[in-house]
Amino acid sequence: MRKDNPNRRALKLLHSFCPSYFPLLVLKSFFEKLTPFFNLYLSAEIVNEIVGARDQERLITLVLITVIGNFAIAVVGGILNRAFVCRETVLYQREKAYFNKTTLTLDYEDLEKPDVRQLRRKINESAKINSHGSRLLLMSVGRLVNIAINAVLALFLGAEMFSLMILSGFRWQILLLAGLIVFLVFFHVWYCFKEKAKNAALSRQVSQTMIDENRIDDAMDCYNMGKDVRLYRQDKLIMKIKTFAFDLHKKAFKLQASKQFLYSIPLLIAESVLQGVVYAFVCFYAILGAFGIGSIIKYVGFVETVIGCITSFFAVTADIKYNTPFVQDYLAYFDIPVKMYQGTIPVEKRYFCEGGDNEYEIEFQNVSFRYPGSDSYALKNVSIKFRIGEKLAIVGMNGSGKTTFIKLLCRLYDPTEGVILLNGINIQKYNSLEYLSILSVVFQDYKLFSFSLAANVAASSEYDETAVVEALEKAGFGERLKTMPNGIETVLYKDFEQSGTEISGGEGQKIAIARAIYKNAPFVILDEPTAALDPIAEYEVYSKFNEIVGDRTAIYISHRLSSCRFCDRIAVFDNGQIVQLGTHETLVADETGKYYQLWSAQAQYYT
Repeated sequence: MRKDNPNRRALKLLHSFCPSYFPLLVLKSFFEKLTPFFNLYLSAEIVNEIVGARDQERLITLVLITVIGNFAIAVVGGILNRAFVCRETVLYQREKAYFNKTTLTLDYEDLEKPDVRQLRRKINESAKINSHGSRLLLMSVGRLVNIAINAVLALFLGAEMFSLMILSGFRWQILLLAGLIVFLVFFHVWYCFKEKAKNAALSRQVSQTMIDENRIDDAMDCYNMGKDVRLYRQDKLIMKIKTFAFDLHKKAFKLQASKQFLYSIPLLIAESVLQGVVYAFVCFYAILGAFGIGSIIKYVGFVETVIGCITSFFAVTADIKYNTPFVQDYLAYFDIPVKMYQGTIPVEKRYFCEGGDNEYEIEFQNVSFRYPGSDSYALKNVSIKFRIGEKLAIVGMNGSGKTTFIKLLCRLYDPTEGVILLNGINIQKYNSLEYLSILSVVFQDYKLFSFSLAANVAASSEYDETAVVEALEKAGFGERLKTMPNGIETVLYKDFEQSGTEISGGEGQKIAIARAIYKNAPFVILDEPTAALDPIAEYEVYSKFNEIVGDRTAIYISHRLSSCRFCDRIAVFDNGQIVQLGTHETLVADETGKYYQLWSAQAQYYT
């Protein structure tokens, strides 16, 4: 089966973002190109009248037509250009939104893959640095439209010139002129495609060096690294790497610029020679009386335009051909399939509806998991059932599988072996968005955005102000809220608002906890929720834990074993397996167990 042309696919996609873009492009281009031809034709007629009959009335008429015509073309062209610029902005914004939506809806597994991140960076950098990919494709279409309009308008003048020459008996001379044009076109096409192939390879090299250089810039732009840079004099290391990357980029860019300059010289010479021949040709036959002296202006313009159109056409097609790999990268990102089965079964609204019984029960049955590309299991034969309304603590050393366990519970990954059940049904069969709606999670690497405090808590631009304040107070953020200049409308950070408020790591963690409270889901998962809090703030969270969680099922991950004592059960992970399960009292009483080992290692600092 024939594969669809990538450029055609990309244009269909871009057209879907803004259907009126391409029609407006054609209309705008027509009026832009109409002005020089309109003036060229009337200028020739005015000169012919001055050299010939000098009819004053006709001269005035021609001048008035020129002035009024230019004004009308300028007005219509200006209106069309304004409309086109607006639609162009809409297209670019919708394209960016589509790109971001693709990123946000990728399987989490793909989002973590280095090659997917590299592909996303390559697309962005290629567009910014060399305008390759969709940008160059759109520019090439615009150039092709201009070429087509120029050719149609020029042929109007050409038909007039050739008819006059034929009537005057100059037939073989037309063939001579056509032969010169064909020779130039053949030379231009051969040379252009040969050199464009080399230039495309150099462009990709420049793009890659710029990606490497900009990666360093991205790191330097992060103000959070400013402290380490100054304390450890990392500026020397950064600048050394930056200089090395810049030198590679400069070398590649210099080579590309040199090649482009050398490539342009033979074309400029050939075009200049033909231009001189055309001038001599037209002037000679004007003297012989084939047409008026003033017509030299429009007929020379015709021949130059035709030559320019033909050579430009092949230059653009060469650009399109060697831009195709960038377009393929562009489409490849959108073609990344969503492999995780999304499910269709709705989740019972036991918690959200009035009088709900909160009867949600999750069970892991012999669950094992390996990360993509890994031969070793991160989890192996994990079986556990969450009791409704239970507070379960998960402990273990780094790399024991705790975070992987949570990722599977949140269905960021699917198990390699075994199943996870919600009320006896495989969670893969549930509608994925509905399943996620029953989970409130505070990850250790939580993310807050430079939006208002309320929008961060509600994770939405629309929110219940009373519920936002209550969630913040339950999370221990009440006193800090009183000092914020605009209350819950205060913007966090200064990325977009100079009046934004910077918050500490501990304050950010409280906001993340408030976000989980506000969601009011039946399952609450807290991954090291107090890691950035001071001891007093940590004690406040612990003392309010039952108030925060209420009658919901809570899963609590922590390295601080003393904070797990308020939980009903504790699951101890080691090497991807649950090696112990029980209450604090029963686990600490087993001196041969992993929990006792971990407890003793921490308790020695407090005894």
